[in-house]
Amino acid sequence: MSRTFKDLFAEISKCEKKILSVACAQDEPVLEAVKEAHELGIVDAVLVGDEAEIKAIGEKIGMAMNEYQIINVPDKIEASLTAVKLVHDGKADMYMKGILPTKDFLKSVLNKENGLRTGRPLSHVAVFEIPGIDRLLFLSDVAFIPYPTLEDKKAMIAYCTEVAQACGVSEPKVAPLAAVEIVNPKMPATVEAEQLHQACVDGELKGCVVDGPMSLDIALYPSAAEEKGAQDRPCAGKADILIFPDIHSGNIAYKAIGHMVPNVKAGAMLLGTSSPVILTSRSDSKDVKVNSICLAAVLSEHVKKHNK
Repeated sequence: MSRTFKDLFAEISKCEKKILSVACAQDEPVLEAVKEAHELGIVDAVLVGDEAEIKAIGEKIGMAMNEYQIINVPDKIEASLTAVKLVHDGKADMYMKGILPTKDFLKSVLNKENGLRTGRPLSHVAVFEIPGIDRLLFLSDVAFIPYPTLEDKKAMIAYCTEVAQACGVSEPKVAPLAAVEIVNPKMPATVEAEQLHQACVDGELKGCVVDGPMSLDIALYPSAAEEKGAQDRPCAGKADILIFPDIHSGNIAYKAIGHMVPNVKAGAMLLGTSSPVILTSRSDSKDVKVNSICLAAVLSEHVKKHNK
């Protein structure tokens, strides 16, 4: 079981390098992350975009440009379509956004002919290593689905479960979060959390334990669970996966952790696609981008091993 990103880097560096396709790669923060991931032995990269700009940035930051394949496509829309087709055709294992608008990047992901669409909902999974918590935490959805339906939440749990299992958590504990830990018909989040628990009991959600509704303090801290008499619940104080009722609560928690917790480490992916998609913000640090590449490589290796 990987409890830190360092563990993940150690495990994935033992595997065959993954191929990363980068759309509009002429972006210094992205190339810095790609360079580090390459030097750590995690990926080889295909850099699609304006070749002159890519080489100029690469030389500036000390990349060994002869170790990367560059495909010269100056037009950003065409570059994104070229880059995603490499993944669609099996010539790359994962897809990463460079310097182009998110809406255009997503259009390439969902392109009917050469994209990565599967018919499943797209959802964002964030992974945190938080000092004081003895395991990685998997959060969803903090950036993509504004108001997830019950079916969306089932998909979110399935995606998080697969990522957690790829990170070595054989049967992750899932906490569908609400303000309280009891079902209140006037609070829809608690009702849906109970329905998610029942879906797991009925075998619809596999490979995990779902225990909801649950407040955040009970999900993470055994002392809080004991104080509230919830210590016997299966996920109390031991949750690996946190499912948020809407994007507002998820995004606030994500940003609060990322900006207010000292020495926190994070990474994120977009899932529901046929291959992992790395969609980071321009405000994310280089470390977040490198961690996200690592997560995508870990998931890709897991899928390969299990022939999914």
